[in-house]
Amino acid sequence: MDRLTEYLFPKQVSSFAHDIDNLFYFIFYASLVLFLIVVVGMVYLAIKYRFKKGDEVRLTSSLDHNTFLEVLFFVIPLILVTITFVWGIKSYLNMIIVPDDAIEIKVTGQSWFWTFDYPEGGSTLNELVVPVETPIKIVLSSRDVLHSFYIPVMRAKMDVLPNRYNVMWFDANQAGEYEIFCTEYCGTGHSNMNAKVIVLPQKMYEIWLAEAGSADDDLPLEELGEKLYSKKACNTCHTLDGTALVGPSYLQTSQMWGQERVFDDGSSAIIDENYVRSSILEPQTQIVAGYQGVMPTYQGLLNDRELDALIAFLKTLKEDSQI
Repeated sequence: MDRLTEYLFPKQVSSFAHDIDNLFYFIFYASLVLFLIVVVGMVYLAIKYRFKKGDEVRLTSSLDHNTFLEVLFFVIPLILVTITFVWGIKSYLNMIIVPDDAIEIKVTGQSWFWTFDYPEGGSTLNELVVPVETPIKIVLSSRDVLHSFYIPVMRAKMDVLPNRYNVMWFDANQAGEYEIFCTEYCGTGHSNMNAKVIVLPQKMYEIWLAEAGSADDDLPLEELGEKLYSKKACNTCHTLDGTALVGPSYLQTSQMWGQERVFDDGSSAIIDENYVRSSILEPQTQIVAGYQGVMPTYQGLLNDRELDALIAFLKTLKEDSQI
């Protein structure tokens, strides 16, 4: 029940979330009251003036109009619409006017993951890390199709379009981890295009910012590759147990190492380091038979060491499966 309540009524974490919720409740309850008045009135009149067997047929008196009712029917909706408009435009302006001191973070949507680029030069995948009680400006764009970036607890949502930028902002007033969803259907892996926003106290955020990326430098390639498998969202399309999702399983590819793989155009290639590198950076050039060519390019998202790490991790899967 708590999970359902949290889903239907998310926490209010941004400065404008409370105002957005109040506007929603005003519209909801005003509509509910009007609905009940109309429905109850209709039911009452239908019962009171229903025709029963044996009743004498009577003609109702002719009514031209009722000035009071006509004014009432006009004034009440006008007042409600005016309140909703003024309240709505005020809330909308609060949401689109970005504070001057906001930290700007570039967010890129791509089937089916989010990339976050920070002004200090670091980047994360599917994890947006921000300081608490600090305005955050989000600059959104897409590498492929239409997406939509939504953080329920912030009451912040914006469409993400290819070949243009959209801007939104929020300020988190509570530390914690919160969900991010894509709310625009974008293909087979749409339901897996989730991320999270991690809100840290200011000092912890500064420490994280200073250490971002450095912790991976000393990892062995196999361990780094295993970490990147989740961090870079490879797991949304490729499994480790041999089952097929959107793309071939990593385990299957590892077990076929050194063997020939057939593509949908009838050509083939030997599975080796060069093939794996090419399939990551140029996935549309060699589409495996039986699969759709929906994998996006990771060009610019992985450096050479990260590519080597993923290849090393993939090769270990065959060895692990033989133990």
